[in-house]
Amino acid sequence: MDRKHIQHLYWRIGFGIAPSPLALLAKKNKKQVVDALFKASETVEPLKIDTTELETLMAAPYEDMKDNMRDFLKLSKEKTKELNAAWIDRLATTNALLREKMTLFWANHFVCEDNNFIYTQKFHNTLRAHALGNFKDFVMAISKEAAMTKYLNTKQNKKQKPNENFARELMELFTLGVGHYTETDIKESARAFTGYGHDLKGDFVFRERQHDEGNKTFFGKTGNFDGDAIIGIILENPQCAHFICEKIYRYFVNDTLDEVRVNEMAQVFYADYDIEKLMRFVLLSDWFYEEQNRGSKIKSPIEFLVGIKTMVPVSFNNAKQELYLQKLLGQTLLDPPNVAGWKGGRSWIDSNTIVLRLKLPSLLLNKGYISKVKQGDIDAVAEASKAIFQKQYGKKFATTAHWETFNEHYKNVPIQDLKSYVLACDMHKPANAYLDGLEKTSKQDYCIQLMSLPEYQMC
Repeated sequence: MDRKHIQHLYWRIGFGIAPSPLALLAKKNKKQVVDALFKASETVEPLKIDTTELETLMAAPYEDMKDNMRDFLKLSKEKTKELNAAWIDRLATTNALLREKMTLFWANHFVCEDNNFIYTQKFHNTLRAHALGNFKDFVMAISKEAAMTKYLNTKQNKKQKPNENFARELMELFTLGVGHYTETDIKESARAFTGYGHDLKGDFVFRERQHDEGNKTFFGKTGNFDGDAIIGIILENPQCAHFICEKIYRYFVNDTLDEVRVNEMAQVFYADYDIEKLMRFVLLSDWFYEEQNRGSKIKSPIEFLVGIKTMVPVSFNNAKQELYLQKLLGQTLLDPPNVAGWKGGRSWIDSNTIVLRLKLPSLLLNKGYISKVKQGDIDAVAEASKAIFQKQYGKKFATTAHWETFNEHYKNVPIQDLKSYVLACDMHKPANAYLDGLEKTSKQDYCIQLMSLPEYQMC
């Protein structure tokens, strides 16, 4: 398989690839490379933080629950931060690369958050478990998650007073998209989801006395539908397959839709809603590797941050700083902006985040410094700007860069070839001129220089 195609594949379903595994994969054909990715992601490994303390607080007598609630919510908040850090580490080190990248994708599709960490952790492991499974089973499982029933008010959905929040978002954001349902469809499907709830452990509970057992008319069909039946009817509509394939195309292929390719994907997906089969079709298609799709997407903040950690493993001496950095960059795992999630694409970049992105590699890996410009070419304005940036951010990030891993991976790569491993797209003339004006004293320095280019923002 062509080396550039492998690199493109690993930028999209992961966060880059080192020279040694790249060389090994280059000896294989496309099917062998893609098959290996799916094989490595066959097993579901839940990501879990110890919840013993939370479970103890939840098991307290009812009369003590009110007093315990403040401690419970405070501890839940801290546990969520721990899960955030653990997820970042998992993304940077996992062998199940495709499953974890798909989990990241689905987390911004089935958007949800909760102040009960037990429910939060359970929800995200449900995403992980179904990430490459059957989409119908996936939607049904999500509809019954405690975090989701709280987030979109299904718990308040009772036959005496239906709540339409989940029914609306189910169609608008999760399955069909705007304009492919009516207000009547929302009202009737909301009745089908009445009675949904959960116990204290977060396990699904169907409360029959709160469920509306009357006939509902939905998408032209009439019957005593429950929530699972509604989801089944929705998925009978080919628009559902098309809607999901559009989102997968934008995330894994290109922000600009190619309707021909999306239609091809939708035909594959609509047959049985098998997510793995759909992703195999995409990753084995020649068009996935076409030049216009390579290096065409702006990295999300998480892709950017994990990409740095993949190239040069870096640990934060204070875990809170990594969380703070995510906030500065505009994407904090487990803390979505709203039910629609992050928009992605060009929205990742603004005048503030681009400055931080360009300076961040030197800040995390080299205490804020980039190798000096060659003698006689020093730009006083740039030097002053660097000093201001270092004063503003330098004290906020204390990190340890593990260059020994980088040195081991790139020991046989000539310094002039390093850019072909670091950058997903070709450099523009100004970037080349900039690099030519910098001292290349070591591969480490050159790596930081490359990561500080606008081209490094692309994948």
